[in-house]
Amino acid sequence: MYFYLKNLSPTQQIGALFVLVFGLLLLASVSAFVFSIKEFPDEAKAAQRRAQLDSINGIIRSSWLMVGVFWLGWMMGDRVALTLFGLVSFFSLREFLTLSPIRRSDHRSLVLAFFVVLPLQYWLVWAGHFDMFAVFIPVYVFLALPVVSALANDPQHFLERNAKLQWGIMVCIYGMSHVPALLMLRFPDYDHRNAFMVFFLVLVVQVCMVTQHLVGRWLKRLAVAPAISSSFHWASWWIAMLVASLFGAALAGITPWVPGTAFAFSFIACLAGSLGHFVMKALKRDRGIPSWGKQGRAITGAGGLLDRVDALCFAAPVFFHSARWYFNL
Repeated sequence: MYFYLKNLSPTQQIGALFVLVFGLLLLASVSAFVFSIKEFPDEAKAAQRRAQLDSINGIIRSSWLMVGVFWLGWMMGDRVALTLFGLVSFFSLREFLTLSPIRRSDHRSLVLAFFVVLPLQYWLVWAGHFDMFAVFIPVYVFLALPVVSALANDPQHFLERNAKLQWGIMVCIYGMSHVPALLMLRFPDYDHRNAFMVFFLVLVVQVCMVTQHLVGRWLKRLAVAPAISSSFHWASWWIAMLVASLFGAALAGITPWVPGTAFAFSFIACLAGSLGHFVMKALKRDRGIPSWGKQGRAITGAGGLLDRVDALCFAAPVFFHSARWYFNL
């Protein structure tokens, strides 16, 4: 598969991947629909099957969303891709903060986050200022936000309020902005193909999350931290890491790497993404919610947009800076 993809032109590669990915998603959607209309005489078993199908349908919708954003960005160009991912950051941060207690004195900090920090971060990506882009939020914004909050003259829960906002900015803006940042890097002998790197990252992370979820339900082993996640255990995690990394190695033909290097970078991305998703589950349990949306429905209407992209928010910075270090960019 490596040599087959490598020998195709960019147009042929995108056509082959279009057929492969959307074909698999369509097959998964049809299969889920067929299983949903099957009747069970036992009501308890039927309820259990409906819950499993709801979970699987959520993963399928997540896959459609991420792949759809990629294809739209691919067709419309880098500027549109930046705008799309900027909107994903905006609505993800909105979901994150809506389910957290906010005081009136936080309004200035929120305005700063949504209308100053977010556009500035994406402008730095567009301008290719990667050194500033990498430290703008972890350094400058982290120091500025508490100052703005302190000027509001409200010390009640000061540390908690600022930590909540800083964490949301770090995940939803900083993490997500690294996905379109891949479009701006100049990989050697890889002209006009950067969108494949975005596609590679999104697809590998999504395969890891889907595999871990399905294998976790099939194995039914003792969870590592049942108070946080009933489906996270080491066996399913290692299987998912291996499957996704091998899948990434098979897609090496669309990357600037050979299969072994693609396997390593897939493993790095899946490691950060899967454990990041686990951390976000801990945050949801702390808030007492099953998903980032009121009663399972997101403010954006996406059924919990942050649930769909949280693994990618953790995987993207690690993948981006690892690739940049590898090529000395």
